[in-house]
Amino acid sequence: QVQLVESGGGLVQAGGSLRLSCAASGGTFSFSDRAMAWFRQAPGKEREFVAAISWTGRTTVYADSVKGRFTISRDNAQNTVFLQMNSLKPEDTAAYYCAGGVSGFSGKNSYDYDDWGRGTQVYVSS
Repeated sequence: QVQLVESGGGLVQAGGSLRLSCAASGGTFSFSDRAMAWFRQAPGKEREFVAAISWTGRTTVYADSVKGRFTISRDNAQNTVFLQMNSLKPEDTAAYYCAGGVSGFSGKNSYDYDDWGRGTQVYVSS
């Protein structure tokens, strides 16, 4: 079984920055074989796509709402994916979930991923 553990969430004021980390371990396939992504879910809202990165790390995809502010990256040697979040807004407040892809290719839908972390909470105050 694959375990994904997120960290780095917390409380930050609008305009500030946070960097989320997701450490992967276990599983049948290596970390570097799989696309990775971040999703988020705010109370009362559907889970939404945030960012994804291909297995090679050469392709990244972002939701329109975070383009220019968030950056996804990965360190395959450390089995870790990151989400650098800058210029945070109150609407970024949510639980952020790390997801491991069904394949090595990034996607924007939940069904493109079959392993999920427990989430880390981000709260952005106004």
